[in-house]
Amino acid sequence: MSDDEPAREPIEEDARIDALEARLAAAQQREEQRNRRQSSGADANYRSGNRVLADLLGGILGGTVIGYAIGYFTGTNPWGLLVGLFLGIVVAFRNIIRAANKRPDE
Repeated sequence: MSDDEPAREPIEEDARIDALEARLAAAQQREEQRNRRQSSGADANYRSGNRVLADLLGGILGGTVIGYAIGYFTGTNPWGLLVGLFLGIVVAFRNIIRAANKRPDE
């Protein structure tokens, strides 16, 4: 470049680029709000599923252990185990049904 040539002026941004950037920022903001709302619902569903699983496993395992212990000490081992297992299943399903019938706002 010679000294007598003027330096090139930087090209100014086009109005379309400004509009595109504004639309992109608005879309990102809407996406963040939507993800925030969905994540809270997913967390509640995840907790609810974990509670159902814990009720089911706790009832079955608890009934089995208590039934086995009662059968062991009374000498009626297979029947004590079966009765305890049956009662544990009944209690587990009762807890699951109660949790399913509960309103989410409670």
